[in-house]
Amino acid sequence: MHPAETHAQLAAMHPIDRMGEISDIIDAILYLESANFVTGEILHVDGGQSAGH
Repeated sequence: MHPAETHAQLAAMHPIDRMGEISDIIDAILYLESANFVTGEILHVDGGQSAGH
């Protein structure tokens, strides 16, 4: 979504020092699909951006 020249600057804003990848979203979906005992949760897949807010 963002131009490649802005990736380093945007990655520096994340607590884990990188931008999210499509595989990060896929991993979260697969986790929720297989976690039969997890109900009614909001899973933030944002590299820690929302931590503490």
